[in-house]
Amino acid sequence: MGRESRYRALPPCVFAAMPARARLPRAALFLVALAVWPAWAQLPLASDYFLEAPESVKYAVIVIGPSVGADSVSRFRQWGYSLHDILISDYGYSADTITLLHDPDAAGPNPGDRLDGVSDREGIESAFAALLSRVGEGDQITVYLIGHGSGAGAEAKFNIIGPDITGPEFGDILDQFARQDMIVINTTSASYGFSTFLSNEGRVVISATRSPSERFDPVFSRYFIEALEGRAGDLDKNNRVSMLEAFNYAKANVEQWYEDQGRLASEHAGLDDNGDSMFSLGPGRDDADGSLAEIAFIDAVAAEIENLSGEALQLKTRMQQLERSVFILRGRKAEYLEQDYWLRMEELLVELARVTARFNELIP
Repeated sequence: MGRESRYRALPPCVFAAMPARARLPRAALFLVALAVWPAWAQLPLASDYFLEAPESVKYAVIVIGPSVGADSVSRFRQWGYSLHDILISDYGYSADTITLLHDPDAAGPNPGDRLDGVSDREGIESAFAALLSRVGEGDQITVYLIGHGSGAGAEAKFNIIGPDITGPEFGDILDQFARQDMIVINTTSASYGFSTFLSNEGRVVISATRSPSERFDPVFSRYFIEALEGRAGDLDKNNRVSMLEAFNYAKANVEQWYEDQGRLASEHAGLDDNGDSMFSLGPGRDDADGSLAEIAFIDAVAAEIENLSGEALQLKTRMQQLERSVFILRGRKAEYLEQDYWLRMEELLVELARVTARFNELIP
């Protein structure tokens, strides 16, 4: 079998990983340099972070803080409810796997019974306590914070109903989930100080701002949600949106928004996924952050169980795990001799091609 025909079944996101000498017809795809980018910060060799399995469950917690002014109240409510609905319609979540906390007085109409509790300290602590009693090892939790933040250092706060919650306090709540994968997306104003206390090994943390002085309401949340809706942020065209892709999509659109407005940007989003609490404004490539976010996805493998046969579900899981291995190997390229690197990459891509081809045979 010729080299080109062997890889014809590959999805575009990894098809482009082959070296130029392979003379593949899709070499001009967006990710033509997928496997040849410089190495990123290394993941632990035995890392099983974000290693998806059919039995794993993905949960989401959306906390919408209070605000003043009809425009802000309406905007926060719209973002939270839109996110709730997108997770259900596009990513395989259900009302049972999403917890939405908000101010009942500001929540407005609640079609579909979305609201699960109050975004005050008691409501937050109760929601996470209930979640802790349900999650299993290897499950994934994504936390979305929408609203206002304030302060710096240990006094950095997320504004909630009643006494605000500090970064260290919220970090303690999240640290209870040591056996689960976790993503935190903090879209509040002055979010950076608060977010630094949420950083941890194996955790992806996104902050809409880079300093406590960025106190104006960010528009980052708008574009992050847009990245998820309809998978608009799927830059490598593998029909999935990684947290790195969603971050980069939102960041680029925020910059364009300020340029279109003729204004200096009052928000600069950052991402931390190596646990050092130092947020990168440009994760990926040679940066210390980005490698974990690239393999962190919010869609559940189990989402299509009802529509897939047992074999098809296993194949889909294997496809996603192989793509994950390709991303990780690419980030460790500097550890290998050139020939060894491409041999290992070829093995992964050949198996991915075979698994993908078999999966496609089973799907009408």
